[in-house]
Amino acid sequence: MDGLEAAAVSVLKRAVELDTKRRWTESMTCYQEGLHLLMEVIKGLPEGPRRSAFRTKATEYMDRAEKLKTQIEAEKRLGKYHEQLHIDEDSTGHSYESVFGRFLDSAVTVVEVEDPYIRAVHQCYNFLRLCELCVRKCPRLRQITLLTGSDPGDADVQRERLNKIGASLSERGVKLAITFSETLHDREIRINNGWIIKIGRGLSYFKPPASKFCLGYNDLDLRPCQETTVDIIHKAASK
Repeated sequence: MDGLEAAAVSVLKRAVELDTKRRWTESMTCYQEGLHLLMEVIKGLPEGPRRSAFRTKATEYMDRAEKLKTQIEAEKRLGKYHEQLHIDEDSTGHSYESVFGRFLDSAVTVVEVEDPYIRAVHQCYNFLRLCELCVRKCPRLRQITLLTGSDPGDADVQRERLNKIGASLSERGVKLAITFSETLHDREIRINNGWIIKIGRGLSYFKPPASKFCLGYNDLDLRPCQETTVDIIHKAASK
């Protein structure tokens, strides 16, 4: 088995695993990626039984992906779509892009963030990372709103950090609207394509890095996490 074939098998195996766990939007992403790799493998094979077998498997995966897409759309219309991810203590591979980046696309123009703890330096950096992801994935993005709590220890410094993020976003044509609440408890991200991501710990579910020169300091997929649960729903299901 060559590298491309091994990659296709690995990704499609992951798609089936996620499909079984009802993490369907993640599964769809893996089916699409795995099928792309599988088609590249098929192109490189001569005509014969092996190529025929691969074509049969590709058709099976395509049929399942199409049925899954139909199922997702049907549950969205009925207001029943709900997907849950449990992040284990000290696990890795859970950057913002990995957890919900698939919902950020060219149709998105507004992202709303509610998190009572965008206060300390590391919390503001996490919010900045989210803003960077939104700008990178959403070319038509026009506004990010943040509802958070005011830092009782140093509200002026908190506001200064957030205003700097706002100024940087403005250079990209994106407005940052900030509102403070003393009673906010819920943590969620609402995207104006209908998806809502509720993270039990909010944006700050990553453990502190051991140092500024260790793996995971910049790449959050390599950063160990604290245990938390992520619920993904569509707005029709949030009523």
